[in-house]
Amino acid sequence: MVKLTKRIGGLVLRIAAFGAALAALIVMVTSRERASFFAISFEAKYTDMAAFKYFVIANAVVSVYSFIVLFLPKESLLWKFVVVLDLVMTMLLTSSLSAALAVAQVGKKGNANAGWLPICGQVPKFCDQITGALIAGFVALVLYVFLLLYSLHSVLDPFLLQKS
Repeated sequence: MVKLTKRIGGLVLRIAAFGAALAALIVMVTSRERASFFAISFEAKYTDMAAFKYFVIANAVVSVYSFIVLFLPKESLLWKFVVVLDLVMTMLLTSSLSAALAVAQVGKKGNANAGWLPICGQVPKFCDQITGALIAGFVALVLYVFLLLYSLHSVLDPFLLQKS
């Protein structure tokens, strides 16, 4: 019964992490807004910033990986490798989220020293969608940290029990 409960707990964590990463991906990809500033019209979209593209690619990789691992049999010897890949995915989410947060902060507040003006006043819907994507990305990151700890515990547990 304990093994079944542990398996279900891991499965629920993986499904939730998959959902959060996929949500972050979808919200970021659909973020776009057209605005006019005096006589100049411009469109804000995620592809304008390299950090947002990286965020999209990272969440796509994590989503595909999470989906594939859902179907990995429990008896597979690949679970030890999954722990390493969980660590890689956690680091990938961390780096992409920090890059996207830095760019979003500049977009929201601007940077007076560099002469960059904030754009969220002109494209509020775009900024709201970016904020939603970043929140979903943060949720995915937190879930992946818990998933990494769970994976480590699952793989190392048999070794720890042998020493006792």
